[in-house]
Amino acid sequence: MHLRLISWFFIILNFMEYIGSQNASRGRRQRRMHPNVSQGCQGGCATCSDYNGCLSCKPRLFFVLERIGMKQIGVCLSSCPSGYYGTRYPDINKCTKCKADCDTCFNKNFCTKCKSGFYLHLGKCLDNCPEGLEANNHTMECVSIVHCEASEWSPWSPCMKKGKTCGFKRGTETRVREITQHPSAKGNLCPLTSETRKCTVQRKKCQKGERGKKGRERKRKKLNKEESKDAIPDNKGLEPSRETPEQRENKQQQKKRKVQDKQKSTSLGTEVTLSEGLTSVSQKVQPA
Repeated sequence: MHLRLISWFFIILNFMEYIGSQNASRGRRQRRMHPNVSQGCQGGCATCSDYNGCLSCKPRLFFVLERIGMKQIGVCLSSCPSGYYGTRYPDINKCTKCKADCDTCFNKNFCTKCKSGFYLHLGKCLDNCPEGLEANNHTMECVSIVHCEASEWSPWSPCMKKGKTCGFKRGTETRVREITQHPSAKGNLCPLTSETRKCTVQRKKCQKGERGKKGRERKRKKLNKEESKDAIPDNKGLEPSRETPEQRENKQQQKKRKVQDKQKSTSLGTEVTLSEGLTSVSQKVQPA
C-alpha cells in the first residue's frame, strides 16, 4: 500500500515538473518574439520582435513595412511616408503603397502627384493628356488650352506726315490695342496690336510754331540778317563789331539833335520870309 502511494506521488511530481517546464519554455519564447513595450520596444511600437521589428503600434500611429535588403521590418509612424496612403482600422492603422506611377496619393485610386514622365488628370497619372487639354511641364498636370485675347481697337489717330498734322495732303493714321490674355503652348497666337492706313486731309498752311525744320531755318536766317545790319563796320577792314547799348543810345540822341536843329532852321527861315513879305507890302501901301 505504501509502495503504491509512493509511486503515485512520484508520478504526480514528475507530471507537475513537466508542465512547469513547458510553461517556462513557452514564456521564454513569447518574451523573445513579442516582448511588451516596457521590456525594450522602441519608438511607437506596442509589440515587437528582434527579427521583424514592430508587430503592432501605439494608438493613432500608422504601421508600415520598410524593406532593408531582403528583409522587411515593421515601423510605427505618425504619418505615412511619400508614396503611401494611410487607412485606419479598428485594430490597426496601416500605410499602403500607392500605384507605381503615383508619387503621392490620397487612396488606392486617387493620385495627388505623379512620378516623372506622367501628367496628373482627375486623380490619374497619364502618359498623354486627353483631347482639348495640354500638358503643363511645370506642374506636371493636364490643363485647359488658353487662347490669346486682345482689347478693342482704339480710335484712329490724327492724320500725320513726318510728325506734323499740317502742310501736306496725304499722310497716315494709326490705331492700337492691348493683349489682355497671353496664350498657352497650344493656344491661338496673338493678333497684331497696331494698324496703319493712308489718309487724306484738306491741305492747309502750318500756323506759327508748326512749320517744322524749314520754318526754323527761315527764322534763323532772318535773325542773322538783322544782326548784320546792327553791326558797325571797322575802317581798317576788321570784322564788324556789335553796338553796345550805350553806343546805340548815343546814336539815337544824335539823330534827335539833328532833327531838332533842322526844325529850328526851318522855322527861322519861315520867319525871315514872312517879315520880308510884310515889309514889301507896307511899302506898296504907303502914298506916293
